Amino acid sequence: MTRPRIPLAQEGYPFIAFAAFLTLITAILGYELLAWPSLLLTTFVVAFFRDPERMTAASSEELISPADGKIIIIEELFDDTYLQEKVVKVSIFMNVFNVHVNRIPFDGIVQDIQYKPGKFYSADSEKGALLNERCGVTMETETGTRLVFVQVAGLIARRIVNWLEPADSVQRGTRFGLIRFGSRVDLYLPLTSKINVKIGQKVRAGETAIATLS
Repeated sequence: MTRPRIPLAQEGYPFIAFAAFLTLITAILGYELLAWPSLLLTTFVVAFFRDPERMTAASSEELISPADGKIIIIEELFDDTYLQEKVVKVSIFMNVFNVHVNRIPFDGIVQDIQYKPGKFYSADSEKGALLNERCGVTMETETGTRLVFVQVAGLIARRIVNWLEPADSVQRGTRFGLIRFGSRVDLYLPLTSKINVKIGQKVRAGETAIATLS
C-alpha cells in the first residue's frame, strides 16, 4: 500500500518554517507593510520546494527527463570531464518557478560522482556552463551503456543536493536530489541516442521522454 506523503521536499522545511515564522511575527506585531511581503515570500518558498508525484508513459528504452524546465542546448561535443568520448549533450534550464526535485533518467548502476565547487553565474549562460558549481553522476545501464547527468548551480542557487553514492542501483523516475533556487541539468548521452525533444521544448522530470537509447 502506498502511504500518503507531504508533496514537499524535506530540504525545504527550514526555509518554509523561517518564512512562515517571519510572516507570523510581523502579523502579530501589526507590521502590515512587512507581513504581506512575508506572506508572499512564504507562498513562493512553499511552491519552490513542491515535490509532486510523477508517472511516465515512456517505453523502457526511453530515457526520461531528470528535471522540469526548458531544453536550451542539444549539441554534439567531446566530453573530456566524465566519459572521455564524443557525446550528445542535452541541457535543461530550470527557472525559479519550476519543480526543482531531480529524478533518475534511466535504470542502472551509479559508477562515479564528481562534485566541483564553482561560481554562480546564470545557469543558461556560457560562463555558467563552464564555471558554476556542479555535481556529475556517471551511470551504466544494464546493457552496458554509460551516460552522465550533471546538476549545475545557477545565479541564485547556492547548494546542490545529491543523495546518490557510487555503486547505488537506481531506477528510472526515482528522486535523487535537488538544486535550490534556479539551475540546470545537463545530460551526456551516447551518439547513437535518438533525441526526442527540441530546443525550447518544456519538459517534466519523471515524465518526458528525452531520448531513446539504442
